[in-house]
Amino acid sequence: MKTVAQMLQLKPARVISIRPEAPVLEALKVLADQDVGAVLVMDGPRLMGIVSERDYTRKIALKGRSSADTPVSEIMTREVVFVTSAQTNEECMALMTAKHARHLPVIDDGVVVGVLSIGDLVKDAISEQKFIIDQLKDYIHR
Repeated sequence: MKTVAQMLQLKPARVISIRPEAPVLEALKVLADQDVGAVLVMDGPRLMGIVSERDYTRKIALKGRSSADTPVSEIMTREVVFVTSAQTNEECMALMTAKHARHLPVIDDGVVVGVLSIGDLVKDAISEQKFIIDQLKDYIHR
């Protein structure tokens, strides 16, 4: 299994974030423009929370609140589950399953260095399985 650092190398080097005081509508635009399901909420370099499509649906849409008037800080998930670059895909998947998370910020030495989604982890696991299958096929056909 690859480490988080190895998986991050396969992704564009960017951390998509928004300020906590920004309106939820702005966060929705970022999600749509960047084609992602969640965005980190940061005050400068400090991770404050994470806001996802799920947060919007449950805390704005279903409650009839205004996305233009509500700040992101009111709907973000404050207790963010995160990993470090040294952890493995397997550890990330176990953490996501246990915590019902779909996105994991990667934090090294207090600095956010990236984000992994469940899609990133599944893609890596499939790639790893394909590699093993190909190696076994090659071994059998020798």
